[in-house]
Parts: sequence; C-alpha cells; structure tokens
Amino acid sequence: MPPASPRIRFVVPGNVRHNSGGNVYNAALAAGLTVLGADVETCPLDGDWPGGSAEDRRRLGRLLRAAPANPAPAETGSATGEATPGSVTLVDSLLACGAPDELEAAAAAGQRVWILVHMPLPDQPERERRALQAAAGIICTSRSDAGALRTRHGLDGVKVALPGTAPAPLAAGSLSAPSGVPHFIAVAALLPNKDQSLLLDALARLTDLPWTASLIGSDTADPAYAAQLRDSVVRLGLARRVSIPGELRGPALDAQWGAADLSLLISRAETYGLVVTESLARGIPVVVREGTGAVEALAAGTPPGSPSGSQPGTPAPGLPGAAVGLGTDPAPLADLLGRWLSDPVLRDGWRDAAAAARGRLPGWDATARIVLECLSAETADSGKTDGAG
Repeated sequence: MPPASPRIRFVVPGNVRHNSGGNVYNAALAAGLTVLGADVETCPLDGDWPGGSAEDRRRLGRLLRAAPANPAPAETGSATGEATPGSVTLVDSLLACGAPDELEAAAAAGQRVWILVHMPLPDQPERERRALQAAAGIICTSRSDAGALRTRHGLDGVKVALPGTAPAPLAAGSLSAPSGVPHFIAVAALLPNKDQSLLLDALARLTDLPWTASLIGSDTADPAYAAQLRDSVVRLGLARRVSIPGELRGPALDAQWGAADLSLLISRAETYGLVVTESLARGIPVVVREGTGAVEALAAGTPPGSPSGSQPGTPAPGLPGAAVGLGTDPAPLADLLGRWLSDPVLRDGWRDAAAAARGRLPGWDATARIVLECLSAETADSGKTDGAG
C-alpha cells in the first residue's frame, strides 16, 4: 500500500511580497498538496532573508524544532516537540540555506526537515553546504539547479519538481489586429538581475522598426533601479513606445498578456523562469538568456528529442523562441529582435511552436504529486537519512 499523506509544515519567506516566481510556486504547491490529501500548514516567516538576522534565525530554529502537529508559536514559544510519525517540515531555501546551525539543531532534535531550493546562494557556499547536508532531503525546482548543487557540494539524491503551469487563454496579440504593431512584454520585478536596462538599450537600436513594449513588474523591491529604468526610457527617446506600469494583477495584467506577441526574460541568473511557461501557456513565444535556467523552461513544452539549443543568437528549429548569448553588449539581443520584427516566417514559426507547446506543459498537480511522493516516502521510513547525499 502507498504511504499515507504526511502532515506538512511549509515554511516560506514572509518578506518577499512582490509577485515572485518563488511565491507563485509555493502557493501553487501548497494548494496542490492539499488537493492530494496532505494536511498542509503554511508558515510565512518575516525576516531579512536570505541570511536573516540572529533573531530571524532564532525564530526559524524554534519553528523547525517544534513538531508540525504541535508547533510552538513563532513569537513566544520556546518548547520543542518530539518528531511526530507522519510529519515533515519543508523549508524554502531562501530561509534554510542561510541558517545551517538551525537546520543541524533540528536534525539533532529528530525533526525531519526538507529544503525546497528555488535558487542557490553561491555567495554563502559553506553555510549553504552545511544546511543542505543537515536536511532530510532536498527538492530543486529545476534540473539545472539540481546539477549545480551536485557539482558544488557533491550531493547525491537531490530530487527535482519542476514548476507547473496554470491553463491560460490563447493571446490574440497585437499583430492579429489590422495594422497591428508588434508588442513586446517583459514580466519580471524591476531588479538589476532581470537586466531590463540591457533590454532598453537593445530596443533603442530598433527605432527604425514598428514596435511597442511593456516592462511589467514590482517597482518597490529596488526603487532606485526602477527610477533608473524610467529615466532611461526618456533618455533613449522611447517614451512613446515603452511603458513601465509597475506590478499589475487581474484584468490589467490579463490585458497585457492578451496583447503580447513576444515575451522577454533576459535575467543574468534564473533558476527556471516561471514567466516563460506562463507565456507559452498563452501561445506567446519567448526570448531568454543563454546559460540560465530559463532555457530549460523554454523547452518545457517541446516533444522529447526536440532540439533545445543552437549556436548563440541563432533560433533553434522547433523551439517557441530562442536563447541568446548576452553579456553587457545589447547588440546580440537587438539583432535577434530585429530579425523577428523583419521576418514574418520566423514570427509565424515561433508563434506556431508556442501554440503547440500549450498542450504539453505540465500542470501544478504534477509538481505537487512529485513533492508529495518524496515527502511521503521519507516519512514512511523515518530512519532514512540519505536524502541529501
């Protein structure tokens, strides 16, 4: 018989309030686990994460040492609970990987704590290594990050639960309208890592061609960078073409998706890039940066054995978009976008591939099922300790 569903305490960062990929994944996972019959207690924990202050880590440690069936209040409790059969704690890596002492203390107290790795912390390698080694098991949200952890820390047994995708309506796009002007969309928080500055520099080289663009994402995470981007729009003479409305939700965001012809995610580092599969779910092709986890997401809806890459800056046949090699020079991106704008055959090919990918994208139920299988198998054998290698 399959093991019974465990009681799961899911500890997530409370300080990331914009619509990040990690937040979307965590919320969808908790909902999916509940649908599958797991008893899930989601515990948002405020603090200066990643890393956290000494007080932040102390509150995390107290939470980890308390059994999920009888948790100690995060603000006042100091008691610890015995590990309860069938219970497990899953912690977002944004909290866990900067708190190795707390992970080791929880393990010593007999608590089964798994780490869900959204993004490694390469600037804290020793703390990350200790935290991961103390965990009962590790689940990564992309194959690329799982491979990076194995290489960096010599870990075996790392599990992978790729993000799912919610069904979405097919985008009409701007090109479907009479005399329509191609519309680019870049949905990501306005942060230096997302490199919207490079995108604006590339677009400034294409003013001889018709297009418009929207850069949509939180402008509160790094207000100075957001202000710099808005200044750049004016400085580059793009004010009539580029809008930066901040973070959008609901009908306003749906309208932007519906008008989009091409999605752009050129982050310098990306674990997976949920916005890539969100774009494909609407039949919108995507341009991503080569060498990031977004390349994996771009191929998520392609049939097994399809080409997943090509020469830098060259679209691969069958992909719903392309991965472009980028450094600090905007020219390769400008060249690729210029080709897309000028070549209707290329545009139609990408669009057809994106539309075909829609029906092959995994749902969040698949993500939740993989995670539940990992945690259920671990709780069925509480003596198992090799999940982290």
